[in-house]
Amino acid sequence: MMRSLWTAASGMRAQQVNVDTIANNVANINTIGYKSQQASFKSLLYQNLQSTSTNNAGENKPVAAEVGLGSRVAAITSTFTQGNLTHVENPFSVALEGDGFFQIRTESGELQYTRDGSFEISPVANGNMLCTSDGNPVLDAYGNQIILPSNRVATDLVVNQDGTLAFPDGTGNPAVITDANGRPVKFGIYQFNNPAGLSKEGSNNYSVTVASGAAVAENGNAAVKQTKTEASNVDVANEMVNLIVAQRAYEMNSKAIQASDEMMQQANALR
Repeated sequence: MMRSLWTAASGMRAQQVNVDTIANNVANINTIGYKSQQASFKSLLYQNLQSTSTNNAGENKPVAAEVGLGSRVAAITSTFTQGNLTHVENPFSVALEGDGFFQIRTESGELQYTRDGSFEISPVANGNMLCTSDGNPVLDAYGNQIILPSNRVATDLVVNQDGTLAFPDGTGNPAVITDANGRPVKFGIYQFNNPAGLSKEGSNNYSVTVASGAAVAENGNAAVKQTKTEASNVDVANEMVNLIVAQRAYEMNSKAIQASDEMMQQANALR
């Protein structure tokens, strides 16, 4: 059977994944903190049609005769460029301007990381806990839940650019709140050597993998912006161009299958 049938079929499968990736980007245009993804491809094995390095006269041949057997998806990589910051009225919403991730704890106790700073508060025994929209607690720089004092009006919260949390004092100036050990309460912000290696867990959350490396405390390169959220970094125009290119590539592979089928029909018709 002709190699081109299976080669073109592999190209169609690869382009289908490409379109799936583009569709996911477009679907998340308005998702807070979403990072666009891009599929990359690599060729499959090559079949050696002629392995001899010399011709019949004993002269060296400059090139070999090898035919490729198609392509496959090599990786789907997230691009962690900065998204635009959008103003919101929620005083508990924050956005990171620069590299880094907020740290949260899931119901199972697992530590995960997110760029989605659309936080809320949930009443607890000793105050109001800062949490995600799913109810997962947001953690401070020491790995503890961030609890706002019950004797302060929560909506008066002030978040400084260094991530420390404060409330106005008697003179109206922000006074940083402290934990039980007297340490300033501050958002836990972390970086990774290879953020593209993080595992996507859904709900805008990521978890650590061997490829991403361990979480490293952020060294001051990121500014925390209160009453802001980070929009997705999806470029609609770029995605539309990528979609057209993927659609044409899929179409050309289908044409190759059709041409191969017609050639086989002609060969079978020979008497």
